[in-house]
Parts: sequence; structure tokens; C-alpha cells
Amino acid sequence: MTVATLCLLVLFVSLGRWQWTRAEFKREIVAEFATQSGAVAALGSRSTTELPRFAQVEISGRWDKERQFLLDNRTRAGRAGYDVLTPLRLDDGRWLLVNRGWVAFEGYRDRLPDVRSKLDANTNERVTLIGRLDDLPQAGLAGGRAAPATSGSWPRVTSFPSVTQLEAAMATANEPEPRLEERWLLLSDADPAGYLREWQPFATGKGPEQNWSYAIQWWSFAVLLLVLYFSLNLRKRTSS
Repeated sequence: MTVATLCLLVLFVSLGRWQWTRAEFKREIVAEFATQSGAVAALGSRSTTELPRFAQVEISGRWDKERQFLLDNRTRAGRAGYDVLTPLRLDDGRWLLVNRGWVAFEGYRDRLPDVRSKLDANTNERVTLIGRLDDLPQAGLAGGRAAPATSGSWPRVTSFPSVTQLEAAMATANEPEPRLEERWLLLSDADPAGYLREWQPFATGKGPEQNWSYAIQWWSFAVLLLVLYFSLNLRKRTSS
């Protein structure tokens, strides 16, 4: 019993510390998101990785509404859906994926939402956008990833793709190696070309508070374990 108690005690304390560390990491991200909520800077010729995460930038380019991605497994208010990712050709030839927001899953995998209607009919028109730079989301498990198809119709459904996989899907005979930026742009809530946005660093209920709660639960299990251990052993000695 003593050995089992010690093993479980170490496990519960370690899990609590891990959850607390995760909470502190998320708290720093929330603070960074708030810090970058001020001035808007022009991206210009700089790479998206040269600016802080969540930096607000202004960019100019041309939409490619024919080749869009639907990021799968995105939920809002308990509903399944997709994030709409539209490539924007920057003035210097680079590509930047713009997350235009969330659309609901229509109940059929072969019936994808129309994500072209909110874009201007003239694809050659130059647009200026404002938004936040952010990292592409990462899957917790490898099984949750699905690269976009490299052939077939558009839009193409994908789940937690890498930049390399997105570039492969965008490649054409005229542009076999497209230059895609490492980060994407979260389109401003005020832009009419988008869908449901309301950007936050974490989904509702998944911020640092969640991990703090888990940490306290694990440490509570550790305290309960000690109480049970000493109460059971004290009862044995009293009986003796």
C-alpha cells in the first residue's frame, strides 16, 4: 500500500504541475494577444515571421478565389464547421493564406459550402486587408492531420496541414513551387469579405483557466490520497 500510494502521489503531483505549466504558457499567449491589439503596421516586404505573433498588419494583394481550402474539425458553439482559407497573392509574388472565418458544416461531406460569394467578382482587383498574423494550428495527435489533395476540384478540405503540404496543393504547371508564408492572416472582424470570426487566442473555455482547474483537481487527488492512506493506517494501529 505504501509503494502504491507513493507512486500515485508522484503521478498526481506531476500531472498537476504539468497542467499548471500549460496554464502559464496559455496566460502568456493571452497577454501577447492583448499586447498586439494596438497599432496596425504595414507588412511590406517583410516575412510574417519577422513580426510578433498576433501583430496587426495591413497587406495588399489579389484574391485567388478559385483555389480555397476548408480547414476541417473547427467548432463554434458546439457546432461543427470549417475555417475558410483563401490565398492572397501579395505584390511581390508571395502567397499568404487568409483565414476569412468559420462556416457551418452542412451535414454532407460531398456538399461543401459556397465560399466564393463574398469575394469580389473581379479577381484581378487589388485589395487591402487588415488582420492579425498567427501560426497555423497544430494537431495534438498525428491522426488528426490530413493533407489537402494535390489534384481535383476546389475548395479542398484539409485538417492541420503543414505549409509544405499547402504549397504542394497550390502548385501548378506555371508555378510548381509557390512561396507560401509560414503564418496566416486572421481577417479583421470588420471586413465584409469574411464569415464568423470574433478571434480569440483560445476557444471559449480552453484558456488558462481550464488548465488551472485541472491542476487543482490533480493536487486535490493527491491530498485525498494522503488522507485515505493515513486514515486507513491509523485505523489499523488502533485496532491492533
